[in-house]
Amino acid sequence: MARLFGTDGVRGVANADLTAELALGLSVAAAHVLAEAGTFEGHRPVAVVGRDPRASGEFLEAAVVAGLASAGVDVLRVGVLPTPAVAYLTGVLGADLGVMLSASHNPMPDNGIKFFARGGHKLADELEDRIEKTYRAHSAGEPWERPTGAGVGRVTDYDEGFDKYVAHLVGVLPNRLDGLTIVIDGAHGAAARVSPEAFARAGAEVVTIGTEPDGLNINDACGSTHLDKLRAAVIEHGAALGVAHDGDADRCLAVDQAGNEVDGDQILAVLALGMREAGTLRKNTVVATVMSNLGFKLAMEREGIDLVQTAVGDRYVLEEMKAHGFALGGEQSGHVIVLDHATTGDGTLTGLMLAARVAATGRSLAELAGVMDRLPQILINVPDVDKARVGSSAELAAAVADAEQELGATGRVLLRPSGTEPLVRVMVEAADIEQARAVAQRLADAVKSALG
Repeated sequence: MARLFGTDGVRGVANADLTAELALGLSVAAAHVLAEAGTFEGHRPVAVVGRDPRASGEFLEAAVVAGLASAGVDVLRVGVLPTPAVAYLTGVLGADLGVMLSASHNPMPDNGIKFFARGGHKLADELEDRIEKTYRAHSAGEPWERPTGAGVGRVTDYDEGFDKYVAHLVGVLPNRLDGLTIVIDGAHGAAARVSPEAFARAGAEVVTIGTEPDGLNINDACGSTHLDKLRAAVIEHGAALGVAHDGDADRCLAVDQAGNEVDGDQILAVLALGMREAGTLRKNTVVATVMSNLGFKLAMEREGIDLVQTAVGDRYVLEEMKAHGFALGGEQSGHVIVLDHATTGDGTLTGLMLAARVAATGRSLAELAGVMDRLPQILINVPDVDKARVGSSAELAAAVADAEQELGATGRVLLRPSGTEPLVRVMVEAADIEQARAVAQRLADAVKSALG
């Protein structure tokens, strides 16, 4: 039986894979598991529940709230806010649990459920496994003690969450953004109100696109997975830079004043140098994943900054940061974690800090991002294959070995099953883009042949 939880919660097509019944059942199970772990001991439990603007989020939110309240948990319903806002509010309000309903960058028909522990941190794998086990037991008919009377949870709309979160973002910036014109693409998602408001309060002149969510248009040809409109808007308005979020705003990509993409690796490099200068880059170390461009690794070596690499997934970056006391980490996709100010990737905070670095130095984003040279990198997603056999297929292992021998020391190969989608990702880096493209296509064909 496949595990429900992926690298970033439970995701699927809303009302097909991710049903109201599943959302309710997982919420009940989460309440029971945390109660058994002693999280609720000595007080009445409280949960923060938020969502992105997807239409399906409306009925899934109702199911989650119903499940928690039926298990005796009081609920603070914060409405449409970014994932990092739910994490922040879970921590600052002293809640025992946070729940975010979003499928991040996935298409609108998808949705997801992500749980946060007390303090706003992602749940450990062991707790997720226990929640899934409890859910399956309940689904098979195992009874559970249901509170009655005053024991049931109460539900309150917490409208102050928006202002509290925006004030936090602006309050942690090292300097203001006065004099900068910045274009923000909210992906018609959870950051549609938050991000423009935060940048404006920080002093920037803000131009917005992708900030009119209607429940159906999230991530639709906009946001961090579609940068063309952002590029055009930055050039049209003569902006200093543009910032693009995904649907739940836990990531940020950028474009410079000429419309060139600045990815998560480059953002990490810029922030790492700025934090080192400010004395806040603890242990002179930045954490990234194995998907980071080889050019990022070479840049950090040249600048004398230590690099620790983890498995793909911001949760693994965060685990490494917490375990060793590092302050900065992230992914090429734009998940950037500044642990002094956030417990998870925060796209609005990342964009603000990047813009603050531009304002403080008086240098263009292109000049700052030039600290690293990106090696040509080709990424091909191969759908409809048995991703569980990536590590065990002899045919695929032979194809990878041939590719690595061809590339030698000038490139690298990475194959990995997606943690959130039914596909395998093939990544190839090489000094020459045509070589990278040819090798990547050959490996993608091998994946289809071996795992199809």
